[in-house]
Amino acid sequence: MAATDATSPREATVYFDGAFSDPRLDHPEGIAVDPRDGSIWCGGEAGQLFRIAPDGSAIEQVATTGGFCLGLAFDHAGGLFVCDQAHAALMRLAPGAAAPVRFADGSGGADGVRLRTPNACAVDAAGNVYVSDSRAQCDPGPGVFRFAPDGSGGLWCREPLHFANGVALAADGRALYVAETWARRVVRIAIEADGDAGALDVVAELPRTLPDGLALAADGALWVACYEPSQLLRIDPDGSVARIAHDPDAHVLCHPTNIAFRNRELLIANLGRWHVSRVAAGVGGVALPLGGVPRVTG
Repeated sequence: MAATDATSPREATVYFDGAFSDPRLDHPEGIAVDPRDGSIWCGGEAGQLFRIAPDGSAIEQVATTGGFCLGLAFDHAGGLFVCDQAHAALMRLAPGAAAPVRFADGSGGADGVRLRTPNACAVDAAGNVYVSDSRAQCDPGPGVFRFAPDGSGGLWCREPLHFANGVALAADGRALYVAETWARRVVRIAIEADGDAGALDVVAELPRTLPDGLALAADGALWVACYEPSQLLRIDPDGSVARIAHDPDAHVLCHPTNIAFRNRELLIANLGRWHVSRVAAGVGGVALPLGGVPRVTG
């Protein structure tokens, strides 16, 4: 079915409006759900780390990196990993700590290649952290690092990526999905039995979009937040691509970036405004004739 012109954000609603909250939610890019209590954590453009109560009733600033927060992810010990653009490093806020510390920047890797623009991160079952490095808009290059729980590690995937952005691990841990923003596509990098990066395959070509954040649903569908236009896409396991929500006014969805599931709802950070949006994960959507070779495996 051909796409139809959307005149509203359709299924998306505002979950927490931080425009006038105290503290104000400062243009969040990263978002993560604390698995211990369901609270929502966001990063701010001045390095703030915010915690939104599970019921959305309150917000607090827990700490700051003093930099510029991008992607967030919790580890299995309750620590919060933070991709900080200004520090060019992966930071970690330990449970109950007053401030995050530098966890890794790639300088300890065998080849000494350092992170330049750490953008998003994901933690596997063994506690290894995968970090996308966006480099710069017009500077494709190797864009995924991997760090062990002790912070050792470095450049993991040497394939050139055109602005590696959002990441999501396959449910079986055998692949990493990466949004390649300026190539306007999503790719899949195999994770070999020894942990090395394997083959890179194209999951979906997404012309006329800037894919940003990724999240894998329990049913195997891969959800994609597009920074531009402001919309959400879903790539189903059968390869079909649907537009779930589109906001041509950039109001409810305003340059959405990172996304995270909490049970059957998808929570969305909006870099262009001061709020977190929400979409029910079971909604349908408009099928899109995007072309290319959409495919989801693993």
